Amino acid sequence: MDDSFVLYSYFRSSASYRVRIALHYKNISFKYSPVHLIQNGGEQYSTEYRKLNPQAQVPCLIHNNKPISQSMAIIQYLEDVCREPALFPNTAYEKALVIQLCELINSGIQPLQNLAVTAELTKNYSFTTEQKNNWIQHWNNLGLSSVEEMLKITAGDFCIGDTITAADCFLIPQIFSAKRFAVDVSKYPTILRICEHAGEVEAFQLAAPERQPDYVP
Repeated sequence: MDDSFVLYSYFRSSASYRVRIALHYKNISFKYSPVHLIQNGGEQYSTEYRKLNPQAQVPCLIHNNKPISQSMAIIQYLEDVCREPALFPNTAYEKALVIQLCELINSGIQPLQNLAVTAELTKNYSFTTEQKNNWIQHWNNLGLSSVEEMLKITAGDFCIGDTITAADCFLIPQIFSAKRFAVDVSKYPTILRICEHAGEVEAFQLAAPERQPDYVP
């Protein structure tokens, strides 16, 4: 692959984390362009960035000067332009299982904890910090309980058997976020086993928040 990829990312963003895993797993070189979601009122709201992504969110991938947003769309695009190593199985059923797990996290957990939602809870519903944390923990536990049950059936070393798929790209960042918000992930042994295996893979190591140029403790 040529070096024409630019990823607009924030080290702590779980959606950005998913795309970083996919890029590293596919050995695609890219330029990392940090977007701080809090500093200066949120750099994602700048006029310049909104020209790339009108939704004012990360990640945003630029390839050949064309922007793509939304992590699921980006990862599918990467699969189309760089087939190997694949992140989606060849069989229709296993591919559906991967997408099912991705969307459970992408639609059913992560949006309910993101910065825009929690800021709205504070601004217009007077949530305290404790109430926001309870909210986040509730939705994480509800979703992760479902993921755990699914993985008991489908998992080997990774979400779908012993091969890394897009589902792993979504799961590992979500567990990173869950731990940030003090979710008791010990209740999910299958998930933790997959996280342990993923932690041994270079792509996941390179994509980790603490390895990013904009990381701050």
